[in-house]
Amino acid sequence: MPKPNMSRVDREIRLTTRKLEAVRKQEMWPLTGAERRAVLGALAGGSLRVVRGKSPTRAERKLESLWTSVQTRLSGEITALQNERQRIVNEAAAAKAAKKSFSWW
Repeated sequence: MPKPNMSRVDREIRLTTRKLEAVRKQEMWPLTGAERRAVLGALAGGSLRVVRGKSPTRAERKLESLWTSVQTRLSGEITALQNERQRIVNEAAAAKAAKKSFSWW
C-alpha cells in the first residue's frame, strides 16, 4: 500500500504558518481584501485624528482588534489543516490494517 500523499496539505500548512508569522509582524500581504480595506481605513481615520490634534485611540483599538482577528482566522486554518492531515494518516493506517487482516496468509 503506498504512503498517503500529504504534500498538498503539508504545503498549505507551511504557507499558512508563514502567513501567521507575517501577520504577527503586521505585514499586509497575507490579508484578504476586506481586511486590507479595514486596516487602511483605520490607519486613515487615525491619521486624520492626529492631524486634527486629537487622540487616535479608537483607531488604534480597531487596528489591534483587526490584527487579532486575522491571527485567530489563520490559527483556525492551521488547526483545520492539521486535523485534515491527521485524518489522511488515520485513513491510510486503517486501510493498511484492513488489508493485512484480510490477506490469505
